Amino acid sequence: MEEIQTVNEEHQSKSFDYAPDKWLLIEIGGTDPHYRVFGSWSGGYLNSDAWRLNSGIMSVEQVGDYYYFHGHTGSVYKCHKEAYGATVYGYSVAQNYAKENLFVIMDKPDNIMELDYV
Repeated sequence: MEEIQTVNEEHQSKSFDYAPDKWLLIEIGGTDPHYRVFGSWSGGYLNSDAWRLNSGIMSVEQVGDYYYFHGHTGSVYKCHKEAYGATVYGYSVAQNYAKENLFVIMDKPDNIMELDYV
């Protein structure tokens, strides 16, 4: 029980910049191959749907039910393990970029903690 409390306390104090409703891992090839987080948010009554692509993943931490992806620019994306995917709007945007061969949308990897992010 103490271990669970420790993880929950750490999770509560963990800082982040973005917490998307849904997220995908994107693989960018070319001369500088790397991974990025593609986050998408559902809008509401007053807001429209949105998406954001991080600067490139430098490292990832796993705390409880979340992954914390640290980007090149210092931003941190807090992504729930069970929220892999995209909103309808977000997936449409990601598909358009994939069709232009700008990146590859990855199926959810089983080994997120073991990918070579740098």
